[in-house]
Amino acid sequence: MFAVVRTGGKQYRVHPGDKIVVEKLDGNAGDKVTLGDVLIAGDGGNLKSTSGLTVAAEIVAQAKADKVTVFKKRRRHNYRRKKGHRQQHTILRIVAIGDHKAEKKAPAKSEAAPAAPAKGKVTKGEPSPGSEVAGKPTENPAPAKAEAANAPKLAAKKAAPAKAKAESGSTKNAAPAKGAKKAPKGK
Repeated sequence: MFAVVRTGGKQYRVHPGDKIVVEKLDGNAGDKVTLGDVLIAGDGGNLKSTSGLTVAAEIVAQAKADKVTVFKKRRRHNYRRKKGHRQQHTILRIVAIGDHKAEKKAPAKSEAAPAAPAKGKVTKGEPSPGSEVAGKPTENPAPAKAEAANAPKLAAKKAAPAKAKAESGSTKNAAPAKGAKKAPKGK
């Protein structure tokens, strides 16, 4: 479910579980806030009635935006003023839209960990004790031997008959390389 709410003169499209940055709201981190100005709400492609619909949110933090430099200058009057400003804002986590609450993310089920080998023994292909690696290693797609890797290239070279340098359409009229002798013109 989604909703478009208005707060601080701006509109935000939110889903349960989203974090948004809005203009400063009163409260401390952990406080609950209700956003009552819901402009539109829906679930997928279906719009829902917004009468009496509220959006519940939790304040994550009170923070400041990046610094904005304000510089004033009047030419030829020796007038320069430089000021900085950091707008205060509030970070909200959307808890629920109406009666739709954010879904809790269940921790990923990990496969049973293999038994660790005896101390000092390391079997081939197993990670050494103390070097835990998440996930499975990928297989090397390159062939084991360098000859096998070059085999398609060598086969292509052997299959092509040995010809004199063929001229393509683009090099036929090209200028000769520096130092190259020109072929004599035949009559």
